[in-house]
Amino acid sequence: MDLFLSFIANTGYLLADYRHLIMIVIGCIFVYLGVAKKYEPLLLVPIGFGILVGNVPFFKGFGIGIYEDNSVLHYLYFGVTTGLYPSIVFLGLGAMTDFGSLLARPVLMLLGAAAQMGIFFTLLSALALGFLPEEAASIAIIGGADGPTSIFLTAKLAPHLIGPIAIAAYSYMALIPVIQPPIMRLLTTREERRIRMPELREVSKREKLIFPVVGVLLCCFLAPTALPLLGMLFFGNFLKECGVTDRLAHTARTAIIDTATILLGLTVGCSTQGDVFLTAKSVGIFILGSIAFSIATASGIIFAKIMNLFLKVRINPLLGAAGVSAVPGSAREVHLMGQHADPTNYLLMDAMACNSSGVIGSAICAGILWSFMLV
Repeated sequence: MDLFLSFIANTGYLLADYRHLIMIVIGCIFVYLGVAKKYEPLLLVPIGFGILVGNVPFFKGFGIGIYEDNSVLHYLYFGVTTGLYPSIVFLGLGAMTDFGSLLARPVLMLLGAAAQMGIFFTLLSALALGFLPEEAASIAIIGGADGPTSIFLTAKLAPHLIGPIAIAAYSYMALIPVIQPPIMRLLTTREERRIRMPELREVSKREKLIFPVVGVLLCCFLAPTALPLLGMLFFGNFLKECGVTDRLAHTARTAIIDTATILLGLTVGCSTQGDVFLTAKSVGIFILGSIAFSIATASGIIFAKIMNLFLKVRINPLLGAAGVSAVPGSAREVHLMGQHADPTNYLLMDAMACNSSGVIGSAICAGILWSFMLV
């Protein structure tokens, strides 16, 4: 009987407290949104299931939990804490991306830069609220709406905040259809949403081949600490465009990025143990993250409207909302919003140009913030 009672005492049913139950409910919500609502299922399903796995209570000291040395989850989590998984994701992302629309209309790069304003506004806000500089920089990068970049920078500056920052970043990426449309409607008129973009020019193979070489040199000379992200992004794109490494490019954009995404999502979810995750800082991070993402969306739209004051051919201000790094969710939402105003208006390719420049911009911002923290 003593052995039986000891066994019962060490089961999750008796070890659980309210924090585990709260996180299990959140994990179920993530899985529901991914499966039933199809909100970024490739992200929310692994993260949501990881939250369930990470919040099964266990007896400490058996090497089970993600924060216990020599546990399987701890070793898998190594790819998050070192920035390995985000770099691999960027490799696959580069092999998927066609920069042709960006090269056809380079002025749209400015919108990708303008949308990063949310990062620096949130940095100042987090500092004002009492977060340490390293923590504030990690929270601020959520404004770029780039999960891998947020995880990479946080792993370098504030590894104890990886869980809440990663969950916040991916949550807002998945909720783009909920967050961005009201902001776009508020800041644009129906007439502006109906603006048609001129047809893109044909981009040569040579231009596409030269761009990743020039891009990695220009961007990484500016922010060398962004090399693990941008180096992999442009390398993946070069594999795609050079024409002689099709097998490598195919593997990078399928098996490799899928494997990294599975492990990244699962282990980030597992890191949200209720007794570690549910703190006042986590709540503050979620609030600041939502503000950062909203400001990033708004600043891109406002900057596009300012550009129209000087351009002979006006651009659709909705494109500014695609300047965040949430590929391809924000570009798709911009396109749908434009078609809602005019079913014959096609904005997807221009929106993807802004989106891809946002990926580069957020990685550069992460490198700059990391450089400042090293000074």
